Amino acid sequence: MTTDAPETTETRFSILNNPSYLYQVYSSYMLEYKNNLNTDEFFNPEVLKKSLNILVRKYYKPVAGWFQAHDNDIDVVYYSDKFNDPPISTQILDIDYKTLSRHVHNNNIDLLIPATPSAAITYEDNDIPMILVKATYLKSNEAVVLGVTYHHSLMDGTAFWTFMANWSALCKQLHEHGDITEFDIPHPPTFEFPNVSHLRNPSKMFEHSEYVLVDADKCVMKFQPGTEKIVVTVLEVSVEQQQTLRQQARNCNVSFTEMLSAVLWKGTNDIRLQLNPEIGSGLSLYSCAVNPRARMGVSNDVCASPTTHTSCEQTVSEIAALDLCDIAQLVHEAIGMCTGEYLISSFDFLLKQRRQELDDERNNRIDKKLMLVYVCPKVVKCIALSSRTFPIYTTDFGFGTPEYVRPPYLPFDGCMRIWPTPLYDACSSNAPLEVYVSLPEHIDLSKSPLLSQFLKASMD
Repeated sequence: MTTDAPETTETRFSILNNPSYLYQVYSSYMLEYKNNLNTDEFFNPEVLKKSLNILVRKYYKPVAGWFQAHDNDIDVVYYSDKFNDPPISTQILDIDYKTLSRHVHNNNIDLLIPATPSAAITYEDNDIPMILVKATYLKSNEAVVLGVTYHHSLMDGTAFWTFMANWSALCKQLHEHGDITEFDIPHPPTFEFPNVSHLRNPSKMFEHSEYVLVDADKCVMKFQPGTEKIVVTVLEVSVEQQQTLRQQARNCNVSFTEMLSAVLWKGTNDIRLQLNPEIGSGLSLYSCAVNPRARMGVSNDVCASPTTHTSCEQTVSEIAALDLCDIAQLVHEAIGMCTGEYLISSFDFLLKQRRQELDDERNNRIDKKLMLVYVCPKVVKCIALSSRTFPIYTTDFGFGTPEYVRPPYLPFDGCMRIWPTPLYDACSSNAPLEVYVSLPEHIDLSKSPLLSQFLKASMD
């Protein structure tokens, strides 16, 4: 007697309700682990690969699927019997741990991050990996660096670090219990951002100045560094400095992140005005990424990319004349714009424009493409991205938590990524915070009275 093979089932959902489809870029992190217990099976590559494949096939099926552009829509498509398993590569380096750690801190992408294809989703190219991994081992077995890259149109930072927490938990269970089939992961994911149409209010109109239309023939689907070389300076906000900022925030009725953003905005604004007094009438932009899940009552376990942005502008001279409390209020108002009504309006605005772009592409027309305003030229930009509450330093694959995690290099002027250190707790501020600041090479932050206090000594 023969048994017929089960029929293939196809599942699909649209990603056009993920505002981050606009990014169509890969985002990469480096996680540095030290073999403190001198374990022979430290990050066994076979177990690492097996755990990743089990995770995506059993719990993250869309991650083992494909993007597919069709008509005026983009779907994630996945199947019951074929999988777009995440590519995972390995290498062994004959260097010492200190040298490897320096490569991580200096963001040596070519050495430690997997090479990626174009992240642009087109009608012609559907074979785009969702996740790629490169594991770097030392010949001495002292340490491992995981270079992990994900496609931003499917996941935002919240979804990615939830994915990493689940992967590390599953891998740890395989290391401890061998060839098991049932797992206990901390954040079982759900997919597709839920319908939020009930938040729509036709009586309210929003400009959505955080986006800008540009000529499509001059637009490429990736962030561009511009004409100046952009370098990253790492600032460190000590426990004592955080306490001072929290007191200032309370005095101004704003949050800690809003006050820190105000310091970063004013500091970079003032130093650029000192370098070139003629820019005073130009525009100084503040923009921030907002995770709308909490505002919409949606769990962080939703694996989606709904992050949206808000922004505000003043002239460079106006920002220079304002005190920190006034600037913190501007930041507070910009973030406060992100109500449920604003978010559904943003979703509608982006969806309409993206469908027009897909129609233009399908019919070989060249017209306009929508870009985030902060990737376009401005005299001064402060783009605040806060990752300080992500579970970054809880990713234990069975051998302890990371010694250090390096955020991605973002090569555009004005990016300010607020980043936790290994012992940091967002509730208690019991350890330093880092801020990764992307600015043109000629900007010397030591000349800023506001920012020089945070300058961190080089590893060298």
